[in-house]
Amino acid sequence: MIIGGSKKDVIANIQKYANAGLLNHKVEVNDASLSRQESADLMQNYIQLTKSFKYRANNLLARAAADVLTELLNTNTTFTGLEKIRNITGRAIVTSNHFSPLENTVIRKALWQIRHRRLYIVSEDTNLLTGGPVGFLLKYYDTIPVSTDTNYIGKIFPEILRQALDNENYVLIYPEQEMWFNYAKPRPPKRGAYYYAAKFRVPIISCFVEIIELPKQDNDEFNQVKFKMHILDPIYLDPKKSVRENSIEMMHQDYQQKRNAYEQIYHKHLDYHFKMEDIVGWRGQ
Repeated sequence: MIIGGSKKDVIANIQKYANAGLLNHKVEVNDASLSRQESADLMQNYIQLTKSFKYRANNLLARAAADVLTELLNTNTTFTGLEKIRNITGRAIVTSNHFSPLENTVIRKALWQIRHRRLYIVSEDTNLLTGGPVGFLLKYYDTIPVSTDTNYIGKIFPEILRQALDNENYVLIYPEQEMWFNYAKPRPPKRGAYYYAAKFRVPIISCFVEIIELPKQDNDEFNQVKFKMHILDPIYLDPKKSVRENSIEMMHQDYQQKRNAYEQIYHKHLDYHFKMEDIVGWRGQ
């Protein structure tokens, strides 16, 4: 399923930034932008919203809708490595490659296989401004927004994250930071996900989603794709090391596991010189 219009400009941005080695840059062309004050105001309003009956009611609706969407979008999705995480019963941060607004459903479906139903997702604050059905899910599903507001990100965000983990939930954080549409390669991670894993002393559930092109047209630019979720080795902190040491080591291990997974799955050496085949399913010129 392709959300949004033409991806030509997005793919042109991916090509430009990949070849320049700027692998965590924003490539979407119509994303909203907020000043620091606008972000602070948005976060204040969102926190107030989460305390309301309206939010609690819509959260139930959003979670039910996400369950239906997860089933519909993953009828052909397959999973490997589930046995590696069956003994992780709660309190974990999940990391994965970020290539679609909908690939979090793959992760949700994988966690269902180990009888874990609830997944919180860390998301950019600007996503709260999205309209339509997708916007409803982004606002009312179990979303933990990140913001450029220093007070929020320094005090409020860690507390929301801690509460979600303390309630035996998993939290999905995309360490690549920005979504690159249908981009097959894992990109170098930022340290935030691993910092919070070390700070709150929880493991990393390391995932890599393989994108498989199907011989059937989706729209004028893309063929349809399906997914295969690869659960990699979970990553545990070393209790003898500091938060900083653990976060750096966990980050490096996660990236290396994702690199290895890519090279084994696609039978290609990982480099970031752009090729059109990096965008799975792309039929455009």
